[in-house]
Amino acid sequence: MTGRLAGKVALITGIGGGMGREAARRFAAEGAVVVGCDLDADGLEETVALVRSEGGEITGDAPVDAGDAAAVEGWIHTAAQAHGAIDILYNNASIQRFGAIDEISVEDWDFAIDMELNLVFYAVRAAWKHLKQRGGVIVNIGSIAGTRGVEFMPQNAHGAAKAGVINLTQQLAVEGGPHGIRAVCISPGFIQTPATTFLVDDPPAPLKATWDRIPLRRVGRPDDVVNAAVFLASEEASWIPGINLVIDGGGSVLG
Repeated sequence: MTGRLAGKVALITGIGGGMGREAARRFAAEGAVVVGCDLDADGLEETVALVRSEGGEITGDAPVDAGDAAAVEGWIHTAAQAHGAIDILYNNASIQRFGAIDEISVEDWDFAIDMELNLVFYAVRAAWKHLKQRGGVIVNIGSIAGTRGVEFMPQNAHGAAKAGVINLTQQLAVEGGPHGIRAVCISPGFIQTPATTFLVDDPPAPLKATWDRIPLRRVGRPDDVVNAAVFLASEEASWIPGINLVIDGGGSVLG
């Protein structure tokens, strides 16, 4: 690794598995001091042990409900006190609820907005005063569902929430710029993780026709997203605020 994040304090939500685990590994490998959280205590401990075995510096707290404003504020305040400052806030955590517009319940809609949009606001609001101390970077995870309709499953609440994340990122870039705070968003297409692999591998691979349309002829991996996050969080991207970077193997160019 190149040490692109050497000396940076990086707070990452949802490190218990999937993209969050990969983010914790890569950010630590690039020299960041990683502070993670997750609802899943066992998953978080596995990530912490893995990162340390690879020589990275990491601490983690669980269970932390990213959808609980007070819990997130406490986690961020503790991290800032322990390390003196925060340089990177990586809003990875989210929990989805899906359903057609005439079938999704009000409760599921509210849950999705809380656990995909509101939790980003909670973390940013709590971290803002710390990021203002010496500038920093906010990395938010959006989705291609936040930019267009998706044909392979009904994503009303998910898409609306992620559209909110994308627009919130743009506003944060405007408000944060004078303080040296860059806000950026990454919008992945389908990413294969332990939680989603059945959609790709298990017979009859229900969404195979969708994956076959991707120009690069494969689904995404966690490292596809984290590679971009490392760059955007580094000084190499110091003049790139407010971007929404789509990472989907070219699927969105098909229309």
